[in-house]
Amino acid sequence: MDLESASDRELWEQAAAGGGGAFGLLFDRHARAVYNHCFRLTGSWSTAEDLTSAVFLQAWRQRGRVVLHGDSCRGWLLAVATNVVRGERRSARRRLALLLRLPPPGTMPDPADEVAGRLDDERRMVEVLAAVRRLPRGQQEAVALCLWAGLSYPEAAAALGVAEGTVRSRVSRARARLSGLLADPEPDAGPGRAEPSPQVGVPTEETR
Repeated sequence: MDLESASDRELWEQAAAGGGGAFGLLFDRHARAVYNHCFRLTGSWSTAEDLTSAVFLQAWRQRGRVVLHGDSCRGWLLAVATNVVRGERRSARRRLALLLRLPPPGTMPDPADEVAGRLDDERRMVEVLAAVRRLPRGQQEAVALCLWAGLSYPEAAAALGVAEGTVRSRVSRARARLSGLLADPEPDAGPGRAEPSPQVGVPTEETR
């Protein structure tokens, strides 16, 4: 059968038998009419586009159950489109009713507040890192593993290759030192100051 010259009924029967090409031709023949019909019923081109897709999806699903009595399926497709539009209107009314029952939205957070909060967090983190870098290396490692990464003392001890008691001691000393540094940061060492704080990576008695 030459599909191009076939009637809608013949194409519909081919589609019902599984012929996707036949159904594609039906779509090409009638999609514009269905689209315009949906637009006239809704007044929205975008909605009409969505509903046209819904009409042909429904037609495809019903192709094995519906029998055309004439040579054209346009009337049947437009009837389906009308029902689809009505269904969409009912759905829209239900959605609107649901929205009207919802409590009024609260005050939305100002994005500027979030940005300011992020900047404050970053500034605070810079202060914390500066204080941690003034600790001996062993204490820095203990802080990073136990206080920041959340490892247990035994896990941190295994990772560092030291005794668990050493890790506990380093964490305790780091906590005490950081409390003082973050509460009252020390000024940079100047003339007349005694020994400066140990630099990062310089071994001290506590790191051995």
